[in-house]
Amino acid sequence: GLFSFGATCITLCLYNAQASGITIPNAVVGMALFVGGVSQFTGGVIEFCRRSTFTGSVFCIYGNFWLSYAAVLLPGTGIAAAYDGEANMLGDALGIYLVVWTIITVMFLIVALRKTVALILLLSILAVTFLLLAIAQFTGSSAVAKAGGIVGVVTGFGAWYVGLGELLAADPFPPFLLPQGVFKH
Repeated sequence: GLFSFGATCITLCLYNAQASGITIPNAVVGMALFVGGVSQFTGGVIEFCRRSTFTGSVFCIYGNFWLSYAAVLLPGTGIAAAYDGEANMLGDALGIYLVVWTIITVMFLIVALRKTVALILLLSILAVTFLLLAIAQFTGSSAVAKAGGIVGVVTGFGAWYVGLGELLAADPFPPFLLPQGVFKH
């Protein structure tokens, strides 16, 4: 789940940061549908089966984020096309969408406060990413969109770090461990 989220987040946010001059994010649709969406949602279902409610909830909801975002970008849905000639309205609609995801992320952050420092940092940075991208949509500011993209790339690498740390910790003979900042209860 965290590897899927990280890969899709880095790709989309490099587009938001306009890496290589890319300003249209539609090339990420396939990745958002299958890597960020289906793969992450499936990981969430598996976590629910393992009775890990928090992880299952996080993976399923962000898997659905990627699926819903891909639907907006997918021309066949007609979602973005419905706003032809209404760029401000599309920006406002996407801004509201991203504010909702900011709020969801803050709620997960509250639950994560007793988990690990790494997870707290990851969710905090993700909330900032969503907020910056929402502001960029509301204002039309390419500078804020780039900032959101850069912070989002950091978010993606953070997801990979937490994911690798958890994978190594689950291995009975890991070659090394990554510090996660585990709280003692």
